[in-house]
Amino acid sequence: MSKIIITCAVTGSIHTPSMSPHLPVTPEQIAGQSIAAAKAGAAILHLHARNPLTGRPSAAVADYMAFLPAIHAGTDAIVNLTTGGSAVMTLEDRLAGPLAACPEMCSLNMGTMNFALYPMLGKRTEWLHDWEEPFLRNSEDLVFKNTPRDIAGVLRHMGRERGARFEFECYDVSHLYMLKHFVDRGLVDGPIFIQFVMGVLGGIAAEPEHLEHLKQTADKLFGDGYMFSVLAAGRQQMAMARLAASMGGHVRVGLEDNLYIARGQLAKSNAEQVEMVHGIVEELGRVVATPDEARKMLSLKGRDAVAF
Repeated sequence: MSKIIITCAVTGSIHTPSMSPHLPVTPEQIAGQSIAAAKAGAAILHLHARNPLTGRPSAAVADYMAFLPAIHAGTDAIVNLTTGGSAVMTLEDRLAGPLAACPEMCSLNMGTMNFALYPMLGKRTEWLHDWEEPFLRNSEDLVFKNTPRDIAGVLRHMGRERGARFEFECYDVSHLYMLKHFVDRGLVDGPIFIQFVMGVLGGIAAEPEHLEHLKQTADKLFGDGYMFSVLAAGRQQMAMARLAASMGGHVRVGLEDNLYIARGQLAKSNAEQVEMVHGIVEELGRVVATPDEARKMLSLKGRDAVAF
């Protein structure tokens, strides 16, 4: 497969404002960095919302709608909204924005898991906002809940009822078997787009042999009826992107997954990471897919069928 889809995860719910001045927080920052990432080659924009005053991850419909129309007007890139939100949110909260926006794509975490962020506390002693340190520290006792009933509900409400397709986020081999379970139940249609999520403490580590095992397992379960992409949280981001591209997969980068562009050097924007991975995949002989090419590959409903 020569065409490669670049996804950019623009802001996420893991990193906090004190970690980087370049992390987009306000609607203007999120929209501006999303449009710039699309111009740099991202066909898919994976989006979370944040409270513009505190930078805290938000589930409020108003916070989504403060930037979604600007993105829609500024780029034809595919909007992919999180249904994972933040691990401290209820499922009802996590779905509020996607239910209102009816995007072309949504992410869907394929299981319940530990989601440990507390190692990111590091040696930092000063914080911009009083929520940041407790948010990270309390993740030592945090479980992200996505039960089979939760997954079925997301598939129904966002898929069957609103026509969204899914980025199935698989943090471990067991999540592939859970996805196969829903395929067997007739609740998931092809083409299946799997995001191998690597490097989160609580999921599989970002190591080449683990990616080989994930792909071999997906091959066994789904045959040629799936596509895969890879994200590596943290410093292995670009190395694993290169490996994924060399294996015929797609790639995801962005400040949700990694705040750096090189060792000890903060990325100044999401577009900077997209430009880097764009160069990497072209060196490998891959051709970067346009948004419309990605829509065709993923059988999406089209940008005119969204509610923003």
